Amino acid sequence: MQTKPFRIGTRGSPLALAQAAEARARLMAAHALPEEMFEIVVLSTTGDRITDRPLSDIGGKGLFTLELEEKLISGELDLAVHSSKDMPTALPEGLHISAYLPREDFRDAVIGRTAPTLMALPHGATVGSASLRRQALIRRIRPDIEVTIFRGSVGTRLRKLSEGHVDATLLAYAGLKRLSMEAVVTDLLDPADFPPAPAQGAICIESRIGDSRIEALLEPVNDRPTFDAVSCERAFLTALDGSCRTPIAGYAICDGDALKFSGLILTPDGRQEHSIEMDGKRATAETLGRHAGEAIRAAAGPGFFESWS
Repeated sequence: MQTKPFRIGTRGSPLALAQAAEARARLMAAHALPEEMFEIVVLSTTGDRITDRPLSDIGGKGLFTLELEEKLISGELDLAVHSSKDMPTALPEGLHISAYLPREDFRDAVIGRTAPTLMALPHGATVGSASLRRQALIRRIRPDIEVTIFRGSVGTRLRKLSEGHVDATLLAYAGLKRLSMEAVVTDLLDPADFPPAPAQGAICIESRIGDSRIEALLEPVNDRPTFDAVSCERAFLTALDGSCRTPIAGYAICDGDALKFSGLILTPDGRQEHSIEMDGKRATAETLGRHAGEAIRAAAGPGFFESWS
């Protein structure tokens, strides 16, 4: 019988803490355990500490997970809670994504200062975003807009916006909802025209492979539709060798036993693109995502990816 608290690792941003608290609440409810049986352990990651440069220049997504994964491997943490879209496609040996919480709305939200929508922004307006995917998609629909690097927590980005650094910024709607900040949104982007990052809106839990005690703890909170959809999206990303250097979008929708995937790759300037749609069974989600990635890579040809390096 467990007597010591389960140790849940997380980053220290308000959004990361909200996600860890949601995971704890779901685990408490699933196992009828008191809050004191779950200790939230806050760690500062390299990605949190370096905010003046694009992630692609300093090592990519893994900078948000490295310190947490080191503590998982050493046994100092029992599990770690992450934003799924921050997870590298290759995880350290001995670790895996063992559960996904029910996915939130995966759309991108516009927070406009001088106009409510991207299309209504004045000619030559400035939009702040650290995401290469968002930058490419903005340039795709508004090539006149200047896109500038915008990193930091949700609060930091909204403060910079209010101070007039940019005319608008884009954030994941899921994160704003988890922070109860939906009121700042001036527009929600249709994923058919502005598709999200693979795994956007999903909270994942990482743990040690073969730790049966933690597997049993997490099994009741694992949301299977989210698990299947995000597994498909991450397989697409893996087939494209996706990282913070690559503008890749994609999302999967579960409908009963069926799954529908839509994927998109762009050049960073948004001028060239290739899209793909595939249907299949949820039981083959990873295979479907991988096939979609391989097919779109073949259709684009090797020259398309030169601009990504």
